[in-house]
Amino acid sequence: MAKTYDAIDQSLADFIEAQHLFFVASAPAGAAGHVNLSPKGLDSFRILGPYTVAYLDLTGSGVETIAHLRDNGRITIMFCAFEGPPKIVRLYGRGEVVHPGHPEFADLVGRFPAITTGTRSVIRVAVERVADSCGYAVPRYAYEGERRQLLDWAESKGPDELVTYRREKNARSIDELPGID
Repeated sequence: MAKTYDAIDQSLADFIEAQHLFFVASAPAGAAGHVNLSPKGLDSFRILGPYTVAYLDLTGSGVETIAHLRDNGRITIMFCAFEGPPKIVRLYGRGEVVHPGHPEFADLVGRFPAITTGTRSVIRVAVERVADSCGYAVPRYAYEGERRQLLDWAESKGPDELVTYRREKNARSIDELPGID
């Protein structure tokens, strides 16, 4: 039976921290535009408090979440158990894009010591609703390990080439909303 929570308690935090994969959903304001749903991994998620979470936004081909957050701030993060007892947890909230140069950027990035290259921003979320559901229809999968291709690609580019890449590929979303300045 689905349940809502007042905050991220220790039991939910334990579940969230045990997951190797999470999904981020966002959408532009209004009826037009594309809903975006992205898988994330690489130990890039942190619980900052009972109502605040953050994840590393790594350089990639799209900039949808950043554009949607700039547009309206709405975001949902979902975790589902592929191993162990079935369970799904969703965190609904308002996201903020914390770019390099923001006074809190260095502190937030410092919470992710395993990832040192390719960070475009940190997405910080003020959690407004926490809910779980059964997850009975989610199949079982075994975790084999992380894929390093994105990190290796970013390392091969180097900082200057990543800035150029972001300027060229991340300036606008697929719906032509502003992304990276």
